[in-house]
Amino acid sequence: MATENIKEKCGVFGVYCPGEEVARNTFFGLFALQHRGQESAGIVTSNGEEFFQHKGMGLVTQAFNEKDIDYLDQRGGFISIGHVRYSTSRESRPEYCQPVLHEDNLVALAHNGNLPSTTRLEEFLSKINAPFSHLNDSGMMTEAVRYYLKKGAAIEEAVIEAQPLFTGAYSLLMMTKDKLVALRDQCGIRPLSIGKLNGGFVFASETCAFDTIGASFLRDVTPGEMVVVTENGLVSQQLQLPNPKLDIFEFVYFARPDSKIMNRRVFEVRQKLGMLLAMEVPADADIVIGVPDSGIPMALGYAKASGIEFTEGLIKNRYIHRTFIQPEGMRNQDADLKYNTIPEVLNGKRVVVVDDSIVRGTTQERLTASLRKAGASEVHIRIGSPPDRYPNFYGIDTPRQKELIASRLSVDEIRQFVGADTLRFLSYKSLISATEIPEENFDTSCFTGVYPIDIKERASEIKLLLPV
Repeated sequence: MATENIKEKCGVFGVYCPGEEVARNTFFGLFALQHRGQESAGIVTSNGEEFFQHKGMGLVTQAFNEKDIDYLDQRGGFISIGHVRYSTSRESRPEYCQPVLHEDNLVALAHNGNLPSTTRLEEFLSKINAPFSHLNDSGMMTEAVRYYLKKGAAIEEAVIEAQPLFTGAYSLLMMTKDKLVALRDQCGIRPLSIGKLNGGFVFASETCAFDTIGASFLRDVTPGEMVVVTENGLVSQQLQLPNPKLDIFEFVYFARPDSKIMNRRVFEVRQKLGMLLAMEVPADADIVIGVPDSGIPMALGYAKASGIEFTEGLIKNRYIHRTFIQPEGMRNQDADLKYNTIPEVLNGKRVVVVDDSIVRGTTQERLTASLRKAGASEVHIRIGSPPDRYPNFYGIDTPRQKELIASRLSVDEIRQFVGADTLRFLSYKSLISATEIPEENFDTSCFTGVYPIDIKERASEIKLLLPV
C-alpha cells in the first residue's frame, strides 16, 4: 500500500469467560489484530482478587513467549484485556504500552482511537490535583475513571461520570478485578464488536479476531453504548445518542479483508472499489497488479470489470514495517525493502497498478521506478479512493496537511511526481457506493475536511481546499 506515512491506529481485545485460558485467547486475538499496531503489545488479567500483567515493545510474538502466557493463565484469571499499539499521541516508548494499569490496581484500560483535544481532561485533572503532564490521552482517561473509583463508585458509575471528559474517538475496554466494560464514542469512529465464547463474552476491534479463537460474532457495540459484563451476564446502557460515523478508511485500508464491518465483508467492499475504478477510469493495458495487501482485492475487482488479466508482479516482504525497529540510514528505502518485482511478469508489459491511496507519494515514486526497472513499458496507477487531502485526528498517525501530496498538487502534478504514465483516483461518490452504506454513517474527513467530532484547537491546523 502507498499509505507510507499512515500508521494503523491500535487494536483491542477482551475476554470474560470463567474456565477459559483468557490470556492465551487474548494473545491469539491480538495476533489476529497485529496489522492494527506493531509497536507494542500488552495483556492484563484478573482472577477476581488480583491483576496480573505483561507488556513489551514490538510484535505480539516479540512481547510474549510461552512462559509469559503460562504465567498469566496459571493465576486463574477469568477476565483479560489486551492491546496492540501504534503511537498516535506521544512518542513510542515502553511507558506508553497498554493496557494502562496504575499501581493501585483499580482499573486497566485499553484504547483504540485518539482524543484530538485533551483540554477538558487536563482541566479536570488539574482541578483534582492529579499529575498529568507525563500522560497521553489514554492515561488521562484512566486517571479520570480512577478518581471516581477511589471515591467508591462502581466501574459503570465511574465511566458515566468520566465519559463527558473524553472529547474525541475511542473504542475502550476497561476491567476491574471482577468486571469487563466496553465503551464506544457517540460516532463509533473506531470499530468494536462483541462475540460469544463458551458461555462467556469477547470483544475485539475486528471480527477476524473472533475466528482465531473460535468465538461467534454477536453484534457491534453501538456508538455511544457502554456494555458491562459480570458474573450475571451482559448489561447494556446507551450513554449518548448514536450518531454513527465509522472511519471509511477501515474499508479502504485498515481492516483485515476477512473482517466484517457494519455487516459488510471488507474483501467484498474492496473488490467492488476495484470494479468501480475500472468502470470510471479504464486503462489500455496488458496486465493488472495490486500493491499488497489492501490493493490486491481492488486489483482483482479491476481485472474482473476490465477483462484485463490479473497477475502478481509485486511480492511483499511481510516483515518490513512490522516492527518498531527501523535500521538507521534506511528510512528512505521503504519501497525497496517492502516490495520485490517479478521482471518476467512485468517486462515489456503495459501495467495497471492498483493501490488503496497515496499519502506523501514517496513510496509510489520508488515503486513506479522499480516497475520500470523491471521492464514495464507503461505504468498506469489507479487508486481505489479519492485524494487524501486532510489529516486524521481520530487515531491514525497521518502526516500534517502540508505533507499530504494531494493537498498541494493537482492529480497531474502528482502523476509527474510519481513518474506514472497515467494516474487516476476513484470518485468520492463511487467510494460511498461500494460500501452500500449511507454516506451520513461515515467519517470521510480525510477526503472532505469535515470532522464529525469537534477537533477544537486542532482546527487551526486545517486549510479547507476546493473539492477535486
